[in-house]
Parts: sequence; C-alpha cells; structure tokens
Amino acid sequence: MKKRILLVDDEWNMRNLLKIYLEKEYEVIEAEDGKQALAILTSAEFHIIILDIMLPKINGWQICKEIRKEKETPILMLTARNELKDKIYGLDIGADDYLGKPFEPEELIARIKALLRRSDMNGDPHKQKVVMIGNQLMKIETESRTILVKGEKLNLTPKEYDLLHLLANQPQRVFTRDLLLDVIWGMKDTRDHRAVDSHIKNIRIKVKEKVPAYNPIETIWGVGYKLNQSDGNV
Repeated sequence: MKKRILLVDDEWNMRNLLKIYLEKEYEVIEAEDGKQALAILTSAEFHIIILDIMLPKINGWQICKEIRKEKETPILMLTARNELKDKIYGLDIGADDYLGKPFEPEELIARIKALLRRSDMNGDPHKQKVVMIGNQLMKIETESRTILVKGEKLNLTPKEYDLLHLLANQPQRVFTRDLLLDVIWGMKDTRDHRAVDSHIKNIRIKVKEKVPAYNPIETIWGVGYKLNQSDGNV
C-alpha cells in the first residue's frame, strides 16, 4: 500500500510537477490553499505533508502550528523563502525539514524518504503513551515529552529527548551512529558522528545526576549504542 502525501501549494504548475515525481511511489492528495488543507486534514491521515509557506487564506506558518496541536505528521516546508531566519522559524514551530525553491527532484525525494524513515523508526507516539525502563527506574511520557528518573524530571534538550525515546522504543536494537544521524538529525542538520557522541554523553551525565550508578545508554563497541535495560538495582 502506497504511503499518502498531502501536497499544499497554490501554484498549479508546481503541484503538477511534484505529482509527476511522486505519484509512482506515493499516493498524492493536493490542496491549493491553507483552508482546503486544514479541511482535508480533519478527515484523512497522511504519512507526510509538503507545505508551501506563501498560501492564500491561511499561510503555511499557521497551518504548521495547527497541525502540531494534534499531529506529529512529518512536515516538509517547500518554499521560495530562503532566508535563514525563515528556516529557523519554520523548524521552531514544528516543521521537520525545509527545502527552498528551485530544487532538484532527487533531493526532494531523498528528503521525503529520510523523513518517512525517521517517522517509521520513532513510531506513532499515540500508540504507546508511556514507556517504562527498568523497575520504575525511568518513565517516558510521550504526549508531554517528559522523562522521569526515579520520579524526578530529567531536563533534556529536544534532540536528547528524541535520542533516548528512540532507544527506549526499541530496547533490543543496536543503533549505529549513521542510523541515529539519519533518524534524529535527518538531512537538515549535521552529519558529524561527534554530534551523536556528544548528545549521548550529555544524556548520561544528566541521568547520573539522578542515579549515579546507572548508565542509561550502552556503547556496543564497533557498532553503536543501545538502551541499558537495568532492573533498577543500581
């Protein structure tokens, strides 16, 4: 079954061009303005949303905000606005990636696939609202993006949370650095392995402040990282 994409752009030529590139692999539903897009989203679910910013009736910024009130669907902003401040704002309000016009079709498709991989790896956050680690040692509340260690809130950055949540969702799996970069950072940020190591180190430090003897993330030498499923006897 093909994955479904909502394509929101007021330019017919752009929508038609994108549909030609995408419809071989995906089911593409079109919306020509913001109001129509929001109406479609109330009655259908999508695997990814490609969203222009400069839209009639309701702009892309507002649509992104509305989507993020209820959904975690990956959002790729596709727009002629290429200023850095616009990119930062889009990412801050919940967009997952940002691609400027004009673009190469191969890059668009690569970014879509990367976002879908990240979404598949992270899973649906509404399927498992609470993740427990060990004997009540660590509790992850996915709806509020809150992590408790021995009942105390762990103050993590967004990417630190995403990393720990990903490992906890698949506790038996060993994640390579490249896979973590792909899932957590995607194509819009650094591809430096040191970014992964630095974030893992920070998570360990913050957890050890709560439970000094517990190392939450194991290093599997020569491979990558996995969750340490302690029973809490630390």
